[in-house]
Amino acid sequence: MRIIIFDMDGTLIDSKKDITISVNHVRKINHNLNPVSEEFVVECINMEVRNLPYLFYETEVYFKNDRELFETHYATQCTQNPYLYDGIKELLYELKSSGYKLSVATNAPTRFANKMLDSLNVVNLFDVIIGADRVSASKPSPEMLDVILNTYGFDKSLHKAWMIGDNIKDIKSAKNANIKAIFATWGFTSKPEHNIFATKPKEILDIVM
Repeated sequence: MRIIIFDMDGTLIDSKKDITISVNHVRKINHNLNPVSEEFVVECINMEVRNLPYLFYETEVYFKNDRELFETHYATQCTQNPYLYDGIKELLYELKSSGYKLSVATNAPTRFANKMLDSLNVVNLFDVIIGADRVSASKPSPEMLDVILNTYGFDKSLHKAWMIGDNIKDIKSAKNANIKAIFATWGFTSKPEHNIFATKPKEILDIVM
């Protein structure tokens, strides 16, 4: 058995426009702050250590009313502009037809991940889609990956598994789960932070085949 676990935002899909729109909605309605750019939002998301409430809303903690307003707004916004990166759909179908087991581990809430991937007509290609809301710790914790691997009955002595992501937290989660990792440079992070990396989705095939 061969298993590939994908990160979502910045790996499978470009979602920065809608994330930024919803962040700016909260900034305006709850805090009367000027809008931030997509580049700023991506930079913040990619930081290994950061305080997102402070970066996004200038608060030390994530207040309930900010979280609720973001999630209410994003529930509609999240399907407005996301798109699959060039070559992703072809990669997924090639892997699926070759017998690979495909899943998604994202730090986004599970319901948003399902909704977005469904809107892009690829949700049925994945056996498991799990977000940070379903575990006690998000990536770089291996917990999401462990849940997926356990679902498949993964045995390292018999099976192979890879984590593919565009963030150092994805790479560390793979290391913590004791599986291989591939850094994707076509998404939110162009500089590879791992010695095994792909600059285009089709290069994944050469690595895992």
